[in-house]
Amino acid sequence: MEFQTILYEVKEHIATITLNLPEVRNPLTEKLVTELIQAIKLADSDEQVQAMILTGRGKSFSAGGNLNEFKRTSEKDVPTLYFEGKSSTELFKLGATVQTPMIAAVNGAALGGGTGLVAMCHIAIASTSAKLGLTELKLGIVPFVILPWVRRAVGNRKVMEMMLKAEVLTAEEACKYHLVHQVVEPERLDEEVWNTAKIIASHSPLAVKLALDSYFTTEQMDFMKSFDYLSNLRLVSFKSKDLKEGASAFLEKRVPDWKGV
Repeated sequence: MEFQTILYEVKEHIATITLNLPEVRNPLTEKLVTELIQAIKLADSDEQVQAMILTGRGKSFSAGGNLNEFKRTSEKDVPTLYFEGKSSTELFKLGATVQTPMIAAVNGAALGGGTGLVAMCHIAIASTSAKLGLTELKLGIVPFVILPWVRRAVGNRKVMEMMLKAEVLTAEEACKYHLVHQVVEPERLDEEVWNTAKIIASHSPLAVKLALDSYFTTEQMDFMKSFDYLSNLRLVSFKSKDLKEGASAFLEKRVPDWKGV
């Protein structure tokens, strides 16, 4: 599959998806969003891919929504805006539906929708030069679609402050509020993200899929019912070849040969 607004590469069981509009700070244009959805789904459906890295080319991760496209929205009718919006909604649903962990390598500014992408990823590592924030109110709009992910990362009180003040956080502040997990110097970002991806890719592919399933399925489930669901899901793991291989490899002090089943 060829892309025009992103770069896609698979190496050592890791897919790297790079937003590739550096001259305009990698905004979430309609085209880029469509291709990003395609790329994430492509990686998720590839049995050889066991982790994804999402990053931006140039000095920015993503500046968020495209202002030129926003200016034209008043000229469009409601049905058109509705169906265009479904694409953005589809993108931000992927964080809870993919079976392959996503790691954000926040190389620079990640504002508005860019912050949403960071919050959507399962692990986020930022450069000290990164900036994050919900800046939409400064433009007369609201961070509608990304709000659930950012709220989930930083909590109700902090997301309210971030949204209403429209302030920009440093990477260190974003880490303090759990929007990112780790902050490193710019020259160490690629290495740290790659090492994290390699750790994830070294695990049983089946176990990783079950881990994401367990987390997201039970997140909004009734507390007591979640035990029943997880008990049933555990049967898949207990009867898997990967569990038998993992136990054998540990006892024999060797690297496991995962089959993903």
